[in-house]
Amino acid sequence: MTESVNPKELVWVASSRRDLRDCPRQVRRTFGVALFAAQLGETPPGAKPLKGFGGASVLELMEDYDRGTYRAVYTVRFAEKVYVLHVFQKKSKRGIATPKHEMEIIRERLKIAQRMHRGRN
Repeated sequence: MTESVNPKELVWVASSRRDLRDCPRQVRRTFGVALFAAQLGETPPGAKPLKGFGGASVLELMEDYDRGTYRAVYTVRFAEKVYVLHVFQKKSKRGIATPKHEMEIIRERLKIAQRMHRGRN
């Protein structure tokens, strides 16, 4: 007999859902499977803690497709929900670091997620 797991609610912050829809189909599929694993309480293969957020509660998914690199950032900081903070195509060709502008968006959306979680939009 297998144990039934209720998935955590997936919450899209700001334009993250629309941004995912704008990604190529293969990228959407890969991120969708990974986010579902996160909803089940698993850490998806390839998910890495995003540097600068103190621990493993903000994670980043990466997918290379057609000479482009796509990233999805989500947080598992809250027990019953997974908040998708940002989905974007990395445009910079210098290094693997997340660009400063994208990090600012992620930080702001994490604040939004915290307010949403407390019931205050």
